[in-house]
Amino acid sequence: MTLSIRSPLLRRVAVVALVFGGLAACQKNDASAQVAGKLNDAAQAAGQKLDQAASYVGQQVDATKATAQQNLESASAPSITIDPASLASTAEAHLQGAASATNAQLGKAAALTGQSLETAGRKLQEWSAQSSASSASVSASSSAPGDSSDAQKQMDK
Repeated sequence: MTLSIRSPLLRRVAVVALVFGGLAACQKNDASAQVAGKLNDAAQAAGQKLDQAASYVGQQVDATKATAQQNLESASAPSITIDPASLASTAEAHLQGAASATNAQLGKAAALTGQSLETAGRKLQEWSAQSSASSASVSASSSAPGDSSDAQKQMDK
């Protein structure tokens, strides 16, 4: 009889253990559902923060692009103004300076040419005088034909 009492008692203990086990499992499922919910909330918050950061970075990039574009446009805009009267006056002054320098160089060239011609004329006169003296001495003395070659050499010089 003691076995029969234990048997229903065992059954009751088993049923109670099953009920407590089921309740514990429900609480674990509730806890994991709460953890999963909190993780989902944290992921959503992180996603929002990432979206905000990306938006901020995008705004900064757009602002930097706009500033760079403005700088480029202002740097490439011509800031030089040309005054035709001033340009003509400057060109005329340059032309007058070039004409004056050219005139001075032509004067120097003419002077050098004159000096060279004068020197060449003197040398020609000296040669002519030597040639005349040589031919007078050749005809006065009947020398060997080698002397006439000396006169020829003098003329070649």
